[in-house]
Amino acid sequence: MPAINNALVARETYSRIVARENWAQQEAGVVVVFCIVFVVAVGLIGLWISKCLAKRRAKKQAVVG
Repeated sequence: MPAINNALVARETYSRIVARENWAQQEAGVVVVFCIVFVVAVGLIGLWISKCLAKRRAKKQAVVG
């Protein structure tokens, strides 16, 4: 049984990695849209959490005071 030549395996793996195209660079508009959607979603979730916390504080003040 022949031994596996590690140099050939490494060269083949490297050529596959290098041959890949940079999708994010080609589709920059899509990446920008994803970033904008992410920022808006995080902002809306933060707003929702702050409203929930404000309701909880108000309810606690009504019970205590």
